[in-house]
Amino acid sequence: MANGLFSPFTIKGLQLKNRVVMAPMCQYSVTAMDGHPNDWHYVHYVSRAVGGVGLIIMEMTDVEPDGRITNFDLGLWSDEQIPDFARIIKSVHQHGAKIGIQLAHAGRKAEDAEIPVAPSAIRFEGSRYKNPRELTEDEVKEMVGLYASAARRAVEAGVDVIEIHGAHGYLIHQFHSPLTNHRTDEYGERLEKFGVEIIQAVKKEIPADMPLIFRISAVEYADGGYEIEHAIKLCLAYKQAGVDLFHVSSGGEGKPGARMPGNHPGYQVPFASAIRKEVNIPVIAVGMLEDPALAESVISNEDTDLVAIARGLLRDPYWTINASRQLGREELDVPKQYIRAY
Repeated sequence: MANGLFSPFTIKGLQLKNRVVMAPMCQYSVTAMDGHPNDWHYVHYVSRAVGGVGLIIMEMTDVEPDGRITNFDLGLWSDEQIPDFARIIKSVHQHGAKIGIQLAHAGRKAEDAEIPVAPSAIRFEGSRYKNPRELTEDEVKEMVGLYASAARRAVEAGVDVIEIHGAHGYLIHQFHSPLTNHRTDEYGERLEKFGVEIIQAVKKEIPADMPLIFRISAVEYADGGYEIEHAIKLCLAYKQAGVDLFHVSSGGEGKPGARMPGNHPGYQVPFASAIRKEVNIPVIAVGMLEDPALAESVISNEDTDLVAIARGLLRDPYWTINASRQLGREELDVPKQYIRAY
């Protein structure tokens, strides 16, 4: 099938052997609380490369220590962290996969920060969250620089692509949501401004042929929260700023028990499809897509360009190989060490 799950995909200088993406999923496994990836991360990511994934996006990696959800998260705020990322990236490449890093800041959701920061001093509901303070305009501009510096380090480590995390209620999402951004300065008047400045700063640090991915929550599932129309406007601004591909998720600012769409397989695909159509840009769909037939269909129907698998790849590092066999496809090479099992 020319445009199926196991067909190649090219965007700018990135050439993928298939359309399977490993979604970024926090492992909370940093042992020294220093942001460095360790042997757990090495085995975790390299095994998925062995298992046939086309593109691996490493978990939320924070641009400063107080930007972490917890102190057990990855970080890329220091040049000293580069070699440990490079070790993983080199091995992933040796097994035929491409790899990127998701750069982020948790903002008001930084649980272990002494005083979290946010666009406005609005606390996220839940007992484990603290009262944040509002960033000054100068601090906002400094934050943009932190993203750019982290992108430079990611490039030095050897990544094939960078993803900016603008979803799930973290800092960039907090700026572009009217629920959480009550500022009266230019960053409140133009909700996309912070994200646009980060995109532009990151683009200056990456090679011209390296695509830039932006992860966005298409809807918020919260009273007074934005819907898909607002997300499309943001995506149009972010595309103009330099985004090449959108990774479309949802939620993040709704309080516990807020209305949800039912969490059925493929429930977020319509959001990705709408952004693909209205913004005229490639997209990654994510969310309960581990049924190989479903993953194949959303590619074949041109609802999305790539499919991100999350928990399915936690349960089975070889999901990609197994999916190709279940679909009767032979495009994917099985490692010679495992051929006897197939």
